[in-house]
Amino acid sequence: MAEVIGAKTLKINDTRSLAKEIAAFLLVEHRTSELDSLLRDIVQYRADHGVVEAVAVSVEGLDDAVKKDIRNFLHNEFPKAKTLAWHDKLDPDVVGGLKVELPNEQLDITTRAKLDTFKRLTGAGQEL
Repeated sequence: MAEVIGAKTLKINDTRSLAKEIAAFLLVEHRTSELDSLLRDIVQYRADHGVVEAVAVSVEGLDDAVKKDIRNFLHNEFPKAKTLAWHDKLDPDVVGGLKVELPNEQLDITTRAKLDTFKRLTGAGQEL
């Protein structure tokens, strides 16, 4: 099902409207429990066919320099992509930094991720 929907939606660049259309279909078919996995599969299908979508998660809005850095990162990471689309998502749980979520990976440079890495490297995360 993901392949059929993915193929029919390769021209759609607005992931929010894509999600709404898929959710409406699943409601009609009484298959709403499949939404998350289906959406992931569709986003991956679209990425495999040159339409890469990302979400930039931060605690507050991004300034122009950060937006430019994200654009450059996506162009470097996916040089063969025909379309690169991303949108901002505000998350108060992100204390600082940024997380860029992609179909099968994420770039996590949040304060939490850096602290977790520090704990792991120093052994502070180990209980005695």
